[in-house]
Amino acid sequence: MSDVTTSTIPAPAPGTSRAEAPRAGRRRPQRRRNRRRLLRHTILTVVLGVVGFAWLYPMLWMVSASLKDNMTVFTEMSLIPSAPEFENYVRAWWTANMGRYFWNTLLVTGATVAITLLTTSTIGYVLGTYRFPGKRIIIGAIIAVVFLPEGYTIIPLFEVISALGLSTSLAGLILAESGGAQIMIILLFAGYFRQMPKELLEASRIDGAGFLRSFWSIMLPLSKPVIATAVIMTIMRVWNSFLIPLVLTLSRPDQRTLAVGVYAFQGENSTDWTGMAAASTMSILPIVIAFLLMQRHFVEGIAGAVRG
Repeated sequence: MSDVTTSTIPAPAPGTSRAEAPRAGRRRPQRRRNRRRLLRHTILTVVLGVVGFAWLYPMLWMVSASLKDNMTVFTEMSLIPSAPEFENYVRAWWTANMGRYFWNTLLVTGATVAITLLTTSTIGYVLGTYRFPGKRIIIGAIIAVVFLPEGYTIIPLFEVISALGLSTSLAGLILAESGGAQIMIILLFAGYFRQMPKELLEASRIDGAGFLRSFWSIMLPLSKPVIATAVIMTIMRVWNSFLIPLVLTLSRPDQRTLAVGVYAFQGENSTDWTGMAAASTMSILPIVIAFLLMQRHFVEGIAGAVRG
């Protein structure tokens, strides 16, 4: 009987004792799982790499085209130019007046960001922390504005700016860009303020702080992630805005923004593709830098508002 029982126990591998044999047997499934996990990660990395390259290819092509001449921009398929033409950037900045358009865009964007932060944060503060009659109706009306196309409002917007006597100045463009509903930013502020502890407002009221004092001294400094998110979203929207600056600067070409200035490279009979690519590269670079510097706050702001 002992001989039969002993014969059913598998012999350990050479160099392995009987005490180590079960442990070695448990390692094999773990190794197989590790190999499967590594294979899945490798496949996922390759697939995401291909998708990421396809998504970035238009921007890479634009940067590559900005360093070519008009004869080889469509014939040379390589993304790395054989003979880089940096004169395209010089021509776009000085000859095409992109330098002036850049400073116009910077001024309009900076002023619009300041006004938008002031209006959206106060509206979000009221909607997120206070209860009052008709609150749901106001929120519904704000959300309904999302479905209103921008082109439908451009004519009354132009008439309002003209009636104020600001249609020929950058002040009118700033007012037009910052006067929208900014629904997403308002909802982000409202959601973020809603999830803040109510004890903060109660303590400020006990200390004698009013509506504005509580907002400026307590609530707004605590909403830095949402502020960063609002700044990035506003910069991206205003910096790339085309329709409103096009309409308001038709009679004043010197007040064009970058988006309208890039469009000016397209003529009736020909198009300066390399100059347009160089101007587009210069116009998109500040957006990329701003997002890279503030991306952590952008993610935190979105996450905090969604939790709220």
